[in-house]
Amino acid sequence: MSRALTNRQREILTAIVESYISTGEPVSSGTLAQSAFANGISSATIRHEMAELAEAGLLEQPHTSAGRIPSAEAFRLYVGQLTNAQQLSGTSRAELQMHREALQAKIDTSFAGVAGASALLERTSHVLASLSSGVGLAIGAAAASDLLEHIHFSRLAPRRILAVLVTRSGMVRDRVLSLEPDSGEVLSPLQLEAAANYLNTHFRAWNIDQIRRELSARLEVERNAYRQLSDASQLWSRTLPEDSVQQQPVYVDGVANLLALSADRERLRAMLSALEEKQRLIDLLNAYLDTAEHSTRVVFNLERQDPSMAGLVLIAAPAQFSGESAVAILGHKRMDYESAINAVGYVARLLQRIDTGQAAPQAP
Repeated sequence: MSRALTNRQREILTAIVESYISTGEPVSSGTLAQSAFANGISSATIRHEMAELAEAGLLEQPHTSAGRIPSAEAFRLYVGQLTNAQQLSGTSRAELQMHREALQAKIDTSFAGVAGASALLERTSHVLASLSSGVGLAIGAAAASDLLEHIHFSRLAPRRILAVLVTRSGMVRDRVLSLEPDSGEVLSPLQLEAAANYLNTHFRAWNIDQIRRELSARLEVERNAYRQLSDASQLWSRTLPEDSVQQQPVYVDGVANLLALSADRERLRAMLSALEEKQRLIDLLNAYLDTAEHSTRVVFNLERQDPSMAGLVLIAAPAQFSGESAVAILGHKRMDYESAINAVGYVARLLQRIDTGQAAPQAP
C-alpha cells in the first residue's frame, strides 16, 4: 500500500473487517451504511471509498457479488490499530483496558492450582483454544536443555525394566524398557541399582543431552569400569532415545474449532495432517518467532511457510518457561484479534512469572 488512508477510509475499513469477522460474509456498501454508520454516510460514498480501498489492495472480491472481504494487508492494519492503543480515543482506550483486565482475570482463574511444566503447558493450549475458537499451541523447551535430578531403575520381569527420570525443572518421565534376548546377561536388581547410583553420583545437574556423550567418552578411556558404564549407557539410551532428547513437547487443543471452516476436503485433510505432525508446528513457530524479542507477533499468509496453513492466521509469542518455549493461537482470519493477541501475550508473561518463582494465580 503506497498511500496513506484518510480517517474516513480507516473507519470504513475497520467496519468491514469487524463485519466480516462477525458474519463471515462479503460486506456491501448498503449493508455497511445501515449497520455500521446508521446511514450517517451514504451508500454511494461508502461504495466509492471501497473502490479506493480495493485499488489499494485492502479489499478483495471473492465472486461477482457486490460484497468485498478484507485482504491480508487489511487485517494487518486492523491488528496494528488494536496493538497501538495510543491511536484510540480516551473512551476506546478505557474500554480496551477493561476488556484486558477481564480477560487476564479469566486466564488467572484457569491456571489456578496447576503445577508442573507439562500440566502448565497442557493447560495453556486448552485456555488459548477456548478463548479464541482456534487451535491453542504451547511448545515447551527441548528436553535436552533440562538437567538431571535423579534416575531410578526397577526390574519388572527378567528382560523388562522400569526407568523413572526426574529433571531439575520437575519433569518426570517413566518408560518400560524391553531388553533384547541377545542383549547378554539379564540385569539383576543389584546391577540396576549400581547403574542408577553411577548416573546419579556422576551426572546429577548435568544437561541430559551431554550425559550420553560423556558416557560414550568414558567407555573409551575407563576400561576398568567398562561393565558398569556399559550397563548405565545402555539403560540411559533406552530411557531417552536419540530422537526423543531433541524433541520439544507440543500441546495442541481446539483442532475441532477449525473443522467447520473449510468445505474443501483435500485442504482440510492437509491442514489436519499438519496439525498432527508436531515438528511442523515447531518449524512454523521457529520460522516466525524471534526469542530475543518478547512481543506478540501476528502472521498472515502462512502458506508461504506451509501450504496446508492457507487461510489461517498465527498469533504467537515466545515464553521463557523452563527454557525457550512458545505459546500461540492458530485460527481463521475471522477471530477476535483483540482477545487473541491479549491472551497470547498475557499467558506468555504469566508462564515466565511462574518459571521465575513468582506467585502463581490463585482461584478467586
